[in-house]
Amino acid sequence: MLIAIPAETDPAECRVAATPETVKKFAGLGAEVKVQAGAGLKSGIPDQDYALAGATIGPGALATVKDADIVLRVRRPGAADMAGAKPGAAVVAIMDPYGHIDALSSLAAAGVCAFAMELMPRITRAQTMDVLSSQANIAGYRAVIDAAAEYGRVIPMMMTAAGMIPPAKIFIMGVGVAGLQAIATARKLGAIVTATDVRPATKEQVVSLGAKFVAVEDEEFQQAETAAGYAKEMSAGYKEKQAALTASHIAAQDIVVATALIPGRPAPVLVTAAMVESMRPGAVIVDLAVERGGNCELTKPGETVVSKNGVKIVGHLNVAGRLPATASALYAKNLLAFVETLIDSKTKSLAIKWDDELVKATLLTKEGGLVHRNFQAGA
Repeated sequence: MLIAIPAETDPAECRVAATPETVKKFAGLGAEVKVQAGAGLKSGIPDQDYALAGATIGPGALATVKDADIVLRVRRPGAADMAGAKPGAAVVAIMDPYGHIDALSSLAAAGVCAFAMELMPRITRAQTMDVLSSQANIAGYRAVIDAAAEYGRVIPMMMTAAGMIPPAKIFIMGVGVAGLQAIATARKLGAIVTATDVRPATKEQVVSLGAKFVAVEDEEFQQAETAAGYAKEMSAGYKEKQAALTASHIAAQDIVVATALIPGRPAPVLVTAAMVESMRPGAVIVDLAVERGGNCELTKPGETVVSKNGVKIVGHLNVAGRLPATASALYAKNLLAFVETLIDSKTKSLAIKWDDELVKATLLTKEGGLVHRNFQAGA
């Protein structure tokens, strides 16, 4: 059984799908591991470290993937990237399937079984496979660090001989994994932290981290969470009330970190141009939802822009990838935990259990077609 780790083809992607630690674990499962030369360099992992862990170094992408039973990547590959892989090979990555039916169809035509790690169900046995959480955790931390770097003042209160410097006020919008880590990081830096979310269960989490919860807590708010723990789409009436509360609050903030996402839908606009105009010069907005359209109306993907009134709006792409060594270490462990369920421990071979709930939830392509009900043509 051959597990291939090709280098990422996107020049902006610095993460890698395996570490020397996971290579050793795969070898213990009876697999031969082949890593493309240079695949880990942007994550601080030289080829020598992979070789010492037992991997073979492939000279190029095609040579690495050739005859592979399992291909592990960070981002969705193109069909050409899979040339040489065995028919029916398992390709596991963050597939970004929403709105990319043509790309998935092309991958299906390559004859591989594509698995989307971000579709992993949020159940107890899959916690170690939850890439959304592992990468969002890194992104939430990095967002606050980026904000602090852009902010022209110190974050904590300081008592000096020349006088007192007040602490920065940081507002976190969206209290998922990224938001919770952003709150924790902002608190550690000494900021006065407030946070908002439409899910009532998050209030206790916010308060437990030492922040203040800000939301319109009406009857609709009490029902604003899906069974899977995600935020529901709110009514126009609720959005109007929440926007009014948010607008008055944002005007007094130094830093805003926006993290709100709804799976499969464009990111909700939470910070309007008018709200940006109400903020003081030098304030900073970091938009973690930029790849889904952004939570801020003025965000530009991949850019840091300055509004007319001097507010910096940070729209970095792939924020978790801005800390590639840590993000890769966590992502590689997520992959390892999932791939272990695809391997027969006795025969040391790929043995996908098609009726496994993890497989059903994440499998996109099989035998040349799209098999996931949410991503078939016309879905």
